[in-house]
Amino acid sequence: MTEPVMHCHELTKRFLAGDGVLAVDNVDLSIQKGEFVAITGASGSGKTTLLNLLGGIDRPTYGEIILDNRKYSRLSESGLARLRRTRLGFVFQFFNLLTDLSAEENVALPMRLVGLQPALIKQKSLGLLREVSVEARASHAPYELSGGEQQRVAIARALANDPLVVLADEPTGNLDSNNARAIIQLFKRLNRDKGQTFVVVSHDPHVAEVAHRVVTLVDGRVASIEGRSQP
Repeated sequence: MTEPVMHCHELTKRFLAGDGVLAVDNVDLSIQKGEFVAITGASGSGKTTLLNLLGGIDRPTYGEIILDNRKYSRLSESGLARLRRTRLGFVFQFFNLLTDLSAEENVALPMRLVGLQPALIKQKSLGLLREVSVEARASHAPYELSGGEQQRVAIARALANDPLVVLADEPTGNLDSNNARAIIQLFKRLNRDKGQTFVVVSHDPHVAEVAHRVVTLVDGRVASIEGRSQP
């Protein structure tokens, strides 16, 4: 087995409201390069909190996360922000596209933030939109796109800086069943053909069907891991 691209050890997050809520409780999890991992569980089981910790959006109360041999605990806030920009991609339920930018400009934004040259940004943006089958909608604003098209643009944006891992939080939760299946198949194809690593939080059983491993959380703890990680 190769060295995992992402690993968390004894990861714990307690929110201090009232008596305190233990949202993530002593989680150990390793993600191999090229894996597709689904994280499931009932509402309130800690799925989104775990994803936010893995994405460096929240800091853990205890425990460590390592991405590409970088320990989150040793990074400043600016260092963690740079890690998010350059090593991680994010896909959200409600797309989070900037409404005053076109589809192409939304995809270009992460590349602008890391200072790529304009010509390369243009080339990569259109290439990514082509990869997710919405190149023809490149000049359209998000409100001119269907939900499925907006999510495809969001996926292209997540891939803009060639992330080691794409983290997706309920990416089909705001889509009808046909678009949801199409997005899941897109994830599957990108994982299979490009070797893109995915960690996807979802209630959708179809996500679990295409994942290499399914991690089930109960009350913030890993209750089971089904499937086999990829070499």
